Amino acid sequence: MPGITIGDTLLDLEFQTTHGKIRLYDYIGDQGWVILFSHPGDFTPVCTTELGMMAAYADKFAAMGVNLLGLSCDDVNSHQEWIKDIETYNGHKVTYPIIADPNRELIKQLNMVDPDQKDPAGNQVPSRALHIIGPDKKIKLSFLYPASTGRNIDEVVRVIEALQIAAKYRVATPANWKPGEAVVISPRVSKEEADQMFKQGYETVPLPSGEEYLRLVKV
Repeated sequence: MPGITIGDTLLDLEFQTTHGKIRLYDYIGDQGWVILFSHPGDFTPVCTTELGMMAAYADKFAAMGVNLLGLSCDDVNSHQEWIKDIETYNGHKVTYPIIADPNRELIKQLNMVDPDQKDPAGNQVPSRALHIIGPDKKIKLSFLYPASTGRNIDEVVRVIEALQIAAKYRVATPANWKPGEAVVISPRVSKEEADQMFKQGYETVPLPSGEEYLRLVKV
């Protein structure tokens, strides 16, 4: 599955994790979402802050129907020891599983290899990749960060909310959108359909072209 990207369906992979063996489809469930995120290595500074923040946000993600799933090429014993450092640093329990991929099979399958970074033995390591997987087992969104740049978990929350709103309604989120703000009605929705779907009313922005494609609505 090299080069997987948005819209691709993931295979029902089985992982060895800090919570034992997990099958991906079972972990997603029928209506769930999963954030699958990789980190370059255990016992490293940026990764410790990132996984700590994921732990801090775990309840918020759970309330959104989202499960967390970490991944690196370290083994389970390493993960278990490192979790103690994460919890001490951040003050939150790491309740989500972390996948062990010492043979580097999964990071290749999941397109999570950092092309520029190697471990001390010269082996490939994961990038700071993050895939958001929907209930249909398809990748809905992917982030790819270099090792030097930690991820913004507030942005992960924001895009999850945007994806879930888009999945529920025939809408999209505009630039710099924040939860609670107006969204835009899909151009594929006719005026007649929009009138039926959004009985609370919506705003059609007047534009020089005269085209009525920019329609804002609160949902």
